[in-house]
Amino acid sequence: MQKIYFDNAATTPLDKEVVKVMTEHMLNNFGNPSSSHEFGRKAKAQVETARKHIAAYFNCSASEVIFTAGGSEADNMILLNAVKNLGVQRIISSPIEHHAVLHTIEALEKDFGIEVDYLSIDHEGEIDHSELEHKLKTSEKKSLVSLMQVNNEIGNILDVDKVSKLCKENGALFHSDTVQGIAHVPIDLQANPIDFIVASAHKFHGPKGVGFAIIKKGFKIEPMLHGGEQEMGTRAGTENTHSIVGLDKALSLAMDHYDDDKTYISGLKQYFIEQIKEKVPEVNFNGLSADPERSAFHILNVRFPVNKPMLLFNLDLKGIAASGGSACQSGSSKGSHVLAAILNEEDAKHTSVRFSFSKFNTTEEIDIVIKEVASIINK
Repeated sequence: MQKIYFDNAATTPLDKEVVKVMTEHMLNNFGNPSSSHEFGRKAKAQVETARKHIAAYFNCSASEVIFTAGGSEADNMILLNAVKNLGVQRIISSPIEHHAVLHTIEALEKDFGIEVDYLSIDHEGEIDHSELEHKLKTSEKKSLVSLMQVNNEIGNILDVDKVSKLCKENGALFHSDTVQGIAHVPIDLQANPIDFIVASAHKFHGPKGVGFAIIKKGFKIEPMLHGGEQEMGTRAGTENTHSIVGLDKALSLAMDHYDDDKTYISGLKQYFIEQIKEKVPEVNFNGLSADPERSAFHILNVRFPVNKPMLLFNLDLKGIAASGGSACQSGSSKGSHVLAAILNEEDAKHTSVRFSFSKFNTTEEIDIVIKEVASIINK
């Protein structure tokens, strides 16, 4: 049976070139970066080279890059430090953020008594910038705005220029969970002065368990993990050097081939849209995921005209991987909080599925998936 993987927003397969450099590093460069001998210095050099590469890609200083175990840790570290060390008394966010942000905000509200404001979301999953401006102007509390760059379920792209400007004008800090946007939507931290961004390597064909935070210079960051002075004193623990090398290689491949990859994957997404509309004419698309200008080029959230709770299960039996997006989906104990926030009661009853694509997918795979989906939906 042919295996088809259309769940790249959840995680991506490792690029073979990434596997190669990681293997070479594990075999030949195994020193502890904190050791002063040659083995340690060699490993330290690899970590610092990766840090400099990342800084160059995002137009920031290398000292602003901190390696973490992934985006969730980076989000937690940033939000916790904003409250504990930067004097933030209020966080403004939205109900459709990733749970790494939402659950952290809930914990901070409980533990520190901060004020939390959630912006309204329209039926397309968009915030109202005038509402954000009003909230920023009508409180004297030091505020942090936390809004994701690319929504991981519906692919909507945030207007970071506008949000950055509003934050700057009103003296607020701006944190953006950029996990889904890294390597898919460009970020220039000089042109878009976001104070905090995050990344997970496994979203762009790198290894799991490694990522980074970029924290604007001048902000005091206290470690969540204690016991060592690694990462400029912000994160104790021996650096995951082979994974950092893999992250560096994966990001360099993504950045070096960005234009070609975007053109190719955008073509796959558009082809999928055309084919599914032909085979299932009453299909709809959640959020802005079908809009080529306002959504990420790798995410498509499809809402079918019927309720087929076993759709994902049946696709899995055919060797096809995708992601559920509604409460009735088999294999999902909870419904999508994103779709719950934007769909009306009737639309929420219908089956929604997120299909997400990568450079390793093909139109031939799409033909197979569309055929299988149509046979189930139209049955």
